[in-house]
Formats: sequence, structure tokens, C-alpha cells
Amino acid sequence: MTMRRGHWRNGLAIFYALAGLLHLAIPGPFLGITPAWVPYPETVILITGVCELAGAAGLLVPALRAPAGIGLALYAVCVYPANIKHAIDGLSAGDASLWLWLYHVIRLPLQPVLVWLALYAGRVISWPFSAGSQE
Repeated sequence: MTMRRGHWRNGLAIFYALAGLLHLAIPGPFLGITPAWVPYPETVILITGVCELAGAAGLLVPALRAPAGIGLALYAVCVYPANIKHAIDGLSAGDASLWLWLYHVIRLPLQPVLVWLALYAGRVISWPFSAGSQE
């Protein structure tokens, strides 16, 4: 196992485990950024928390890494509309701070990086580090 991939995998597992716990324990902030067209938002937030926890756990089990990586990559794509809504709502307020601008300007372009990182951590891809590396 390459140390780099292992560190990224563990970091991503911790990130998604914490996010999943937050979705389950404190759903309010996530409900606030859920687009209006999402049906049953409370249930969707609950399911997203469970998916994050399952993906985090899956990354730590060798036999489940690839499916977990694919699942977390798909998850990151699916929640992107909520991130966009969060940015639009936050930045359209007349009193948006510089920190809020910086957060969203950095956060939105990082979503594709999260997609890539989930696939890399799950051993689905090795690009760009080593095209033939199996770990």
C-alpha cells in the first residue's frame, strides 16, 4: 500500500464519518441548504448521513474500498446542487463577509476534487500518480 493513498483514504474516511454524524445529529443546517425540489428533505438528509457513514466504513475494509469509493464519488456529485444553493443563498445576501466569499469560492471548485479523491482512495483510479499502480 502506498502511504499517500492510505493517508488520503483515512483522511477521507474521517471526513465522511464526521459529516455523516453531523447529518444525523444536527440535520437543521443541511435542511437549510437542501434545494426545494428535493422530496422529503428530512428523510434525504437522514439517508445522506447513513451513506456518508457507510462510505467511510467501506473505505477502511479492503474488499469494500472500490464500491465505497464509487459510492462516495456519486454521492459528491449528487449533493453538488445543495452546495450551489448554499453558495447562492449565502452570497446573495447583502452582508456576505469576505470569509463567506472565500469559503464558497474555494468550496465549489473542490467538489470535483472530492469526486476524484473518493475514486483514488477506493483504488478505482490511480491517475495521476501512477497509471499502473495497484497499491
